[in-house]
Amino acid sequence: MSAQIIDGRKIAASIKAEVKAEAEAYLKRNGRKIGLAVILVGDDFASGIYVRNKINACNENCIQSFSHRLPASTTEEELIELIHKLNEDNTVDGILVQLPLPSHIRQNVVLSHISAKKDADGFLAENAGNLMLGNPSLNACTPCGIIELIKSTGCKIDGANAVVIGRSNIVGKPTSLLLLENHATVTMCHSHTSNFVNFSRHADILVVAVGKKGLITGEMVKKGAIVIDVGMNREDGKLCGDVDYESVSQVAGYITPVPGGVGPMTIAMLLKNIVKAALALE
Repeated sequence: MSAQIIDGRKIAASIKAEVKAEAEAYLKRNGRKIGLAVILVGDDFASGIYVRNKINACNENCIQSFSHRLPASTTEEELIELIHKLNEDNTVDGILVQLPLPSHIRQNVVLSHISAKKDADGFLAENAGNLMLGNPSLNACTPCGIIELIKSTGCKIDGANAVVIGRSNIVGKPTSLLLLENHATVTMCHSHTSNFVNFSRHADILVVAVGKKGLITGEMVKKGAIVIDVGMNREDGKLCGDVDYESVSQVAGYITPVPGGVGPMTIAMLLKNIVKAALALE
């Protein structure tokens, strides 16, 4: 029996509809739209596409976008000065600095100057720390989307055996914490894990985020498991995930496709973060 496909596009559309309704209500109450400032430094092609998609998503869902496109020659000090101005701007509820930054700009230093209350990406140390402590915060968008995808199956996270393969600060670590917050028993595997298959085969929920095409095959997955593929790899011009979809879909109970699974959820949860930030500042 083939796995049921978790349709990220459909779930993301539902979340965007909720966001739009909340944003329209905010506009009626306050006489202005919720605002997101997006900063792009340099002319990286992929970053330009990502920024355009985020701005379009804002415009489609009653959120005002403020685009700041800066030359690659912009200094770290100039970028920090702009962030400070946006922190003080009452029309800006969320700030997003598109990564990567040019090599002469220290990413961690720049991001640390964004107000935690306006951290649209949920990457700041303060927000990451609040997630670890279980305090309300703006959390990383992709991990939040992953939790929504899992919940959409109707299966309980509470008490489930969850395995996360990958320990990045952007996906692996916060996903593990969110699963723990939802009362799963969580194991995190990474490049130094000895024989991670011993863990993946027992996972009720398996999240794979390592950036290696086809890493997970059917024999590595528990029958009926929920499999969330975060991988975005390119081969012959096509996107593919970290999971061998053909073999795993014959074993798993639920599976996300690539594309169309986790990807659409990231922007949807970004919009949700912006609304959350605005409501907290209202």
